[in-house]
Amino acid sequence: MTTVAFLDFVRGPLFQIAVAIFFAGLFIRFVEILVLGRKTDFSEPRQSGTGAGFKTVFSRSVPEAGTFKRSAFTIIAGYVFHIGLFVALVFLAPHIALVRDTTGLSWPNLPTPVVDFATVAAIGALVAILVNRMRDKVLRFLTGFEDYVAWTATFLPLLTGYMAFHHLLLRYELMLALHILSVELLLVVFPFTKLMHTFTLFLSRWYTGSAFGRKGVQS
Repeated sequence: MTTVAFLDFVRGPLFQIAVAIFFAGLFIRFVEILVLGRKTDFSEPRQSGTGAGFKTVFSRSVPEAGTFKRSAFTIIAGYVFHIGLFVALVFLAPHIALVRDTTGLSWPNLPTPVVDFATVAAIGALVAILVNRMRDKVLRFLTGFEDYVAWTATFLPLLTGYMAFHHLLLRYELMLALHILSVELLLVVFPFTKLMHTFTLFLSRWYTGSAFGRKGVQS
């Protein structure tokens, strides 16, 4: 198979399969969550659970002083990674062009040097997080196979995307194909690993805040 044929296969049938698995996986996971249900609470609410839920969504996004002091490196690296990933995913011109061609939606892109800086920062933060986990005995013990799969599936699209955009290492068409292939790997494993927290994070925070708020307990 030629490089061009491989690229066409990766961004054609293989991409469609990966997207189908992604959305099917999301559907299954959300059904699993909703089927769990919630027992009816007959106690008299001390305050609005809905309001407390939304409050918790925002309050948990800012680390407490004590938590930051104990885990400053992890928190800072996490913010650097998530912000860098968001910038690279949403504000890179080729990504915006892909969305425009697919949905008709479009928005201004950021200058290439800004996106490059964010991408390299995200890659560096991911590597630093992994090294920190491997050096810390407790974190290394708590890190399982699924964590390494999630890390790899997140790291590869950033690395191959940067290399493809700047025509590094391999022929552009081949590197682009590898980048798309890494994105497809991410789509396939996403719903079935801890990466699912991207969608369940705020839902779980709201649920916790709502339950505690109804009881008059600060979450």
